[in-house]
Amino acid sequence: MTETLSPQRWAIEISQVLNTVLGSEHFPINVTEVAREYSRQRFPEDPITLVAGDVLPKFDGALVRSPSGKNGWGIIYNNAIRSRGRINFTLAHEFGHYLLHRRAYPTGLQCGEQDVVRWDSQYGQIEYQANVFASYLLMPLDDFRRQIAPKDEVDLEMLGHCASRYDVSLIAATLKWIEYTERRAVLVVSRDGYILWARSSGPALRSGAFFRTSGPPISVPAASQPGTGRTTAGWIEHAAGTWFSEEACKETAVQSEQYDFTISLLLLPNEGPASRFQQHDDHDDEPRDELLDRIRVNHGLS
Repeated sequence: MTETLSPQRWAIEISQVLNTVLGSEHFPINVTEVAREYSRQRFPEDPITLVAGDVLPKFDGALVRSPSGKNGWGIIYNNAIRSRGRINFTLAHEFGHYLLHRRAYPTGLQCGEQDVVRWDSQYGQIEYQANVFASYLLMPLDDFRRQIAPKDEVDLEMLGHCASRYDVSLIAATLKWIEYTERRAVLVVSRDGYILWARSSGPALRSGAFFRTSGPPISVPAASQPGTGRTTAGWIEHAAGTWFSEEACKETAVQSEQYDFTISLLLLPNEGPASRFQQHDDHDDEPRDELLDRIRVNHGLS
């Protein structure tokens, strides 16, 4: 087994080890201990020897090479970060870089805030891969599905429970749910009246409910929660023409102080328009499995 494994496969392999050693209720994962011990066992000649906080202006985390003459790597996180969930995801993100990218980047990598927050494929393939690894490591899909079934309609309280269970941010937990839900849902992240990026569930994407954020800036609707500047964890009903021209939806939203943006979760009726798209590779919400297959082929990772 080599570093040609996909981000998911690396995470699944480690999860299987944790299930065997610690049992199925081993959450939240102690990334520091797992990264050091797993790397020591799998790569004894090149392990992770240090995980620590430090001053990292403009960066959330970094994968650094040990000083000259010494083997191994260090994972460093910005000790100015106050959110435990953000630190935990950053550590897992850098652990993903260690497993997936250290051979290609022998001097290490530094990751800014957007690298571990933005999940859209246009932002950067190796950062996307590290995020996918972190997501699957911290929130294994089988366990997450036991918390919220694919057909369940969620609210922020349910997603908050998952965020606490896995010691991740609310946005990370929401993205995980978006990944497998059978509901038509769209996660929108906005700031200063404009959409930064968005992620649609599979059913929403297939019905044409998505935002193409790689093009010109998209304003949030004036009647939406970020548009009015008022957010509530409760659901607000929106008529057709608010978020989507042909469909009504409901919205719940929260202001993220740590990232200075608004997170809106949009739910559309289960029975939406028939699928409008047979090809999805021309917009930001390309299905993850197809995207990862392309990444692996293009970069010799398969």
